[in-house]
Amino acid sequence: MENDNVFRHELKYLINRREMDCCLSRLSEFAEADIHAKNGTYAVRSLYFDDQYRSAYNDKESGVRSRAKYRIRVYDLDQGYITLEKKIKEGMYVRKESAYLSKSEYDMIMSDNTDFLLARSERVANDFAIECRVNGLHPEVIVDYDRIPFVYAYGNVRITFDMNIRSSFDKLDVFAVSTPAYNVLGEDELVMEVKYTEYLPDIIRVVLPDSGCRMAVSKYVLCDDVKLLFREDM
Repeated sequence: MENDNVFRHELKYLINRREMDCCLSRLSEFAEADIHAKNGTYAVRSLYFDDQYRSAYNDKESGVRSRAKYRIRVYDLDQGYITLEKKIKEGMYVRKESAYLSKSEYDMIMSDNTDFLLARSERVANDFAIECRVNGLHPEVIVDYDRIPFVYAYGNVRITFDMNIRSSFDKLDVFAVSTPAYNVLGEDELVMEVKYTEYLPDIIRVVLPDSGCRMAVSKYVLCDDVKLLFREDM
């Protein structure tokens, strides 16, 4: 898990498999595979929340400079590693606040019982509970993808390749084994993300895709758009 409460630069690129393979070939010469990735990859599943005003979605679409969104995230469906996260965007910079959840705490949240979070020491837990009570924060959509992660110590750089990005909304349970999921990008498309704290080393810059591949849209927005499209067609 990335360092919390530290603002970082974030670059996003929409690339294809051939471009990813080229980047991976060059990165493998000097960057290290994330130690948490078994066989070089892991599955990420995030349950995103939004309030009664759809603030997370609308603020992103409107380009609001200061915004935040909440999610519950698991890796490889591991019930022993569940995090409640608040991703905060300030202009060009992002940071993340997080708190670990037990499976029973997750179940309580999914049963609309969040008051217990007010007794937690982490600010993100308190803020989440208040948002649920005051602004009707609720589960909105699940975002699924497979991630290939690399790290580079100088500049505290993290490079990830997110493939097979899928939207799921029929059953909003991060531990559901079988639930319909819908691809949100083309078969050959994926998202490359680069995060760094201090500076971006030149050795990383030369690996980056062409600036024309830069994108601003979030995976949450992509997946929620699919949900809205299906709801309109019903």
